[in-house]
Amino acid sequence: MAVPQVRARVRAVLDGWGVPLDASDALLLAVSELVANVVRHVGAGRMRVAVASGGGWLRLEVADQGAPLPRLPAPRATCDPDAECGRGLLMVQLLVADMGGELAFVADESGKSVHVRIPSV
Repeated sequence: MAVPQVRARVRAVLDGWGVPLDASDALLLAVSELVANVVRHVGAGRMRVAVASGGGWLRLEVADQGAPLPRLPAPRATCDPDAECGRGLLMVQLLVADMGGELAFVADESGKSVHVRIPSV
């Protein structure tokens, strides 16, 4: 499934839950970047995207069968300023932190997953 289709499905769920626009936009940016990374770096294989809400938090999980765990670049890492890739995880990390949330990476025998948690209000 391509990034726009996943994003549309997640948007429909968040809209159905009545999630405030700033939280919805943040989670949609995160899902777009994380799914794009799976498509770009893992390619074929199974990917799972899940969203949940409860206890004042929105949670997003993007899991795939690839390895290894992603690495976050340093905020001022040297890179081509005109490059179109290489900043997605950093953007997600900064946005999630700015909202008072958490970003975590988990690996097991079936692959890896990226977990995002942000306040729902």
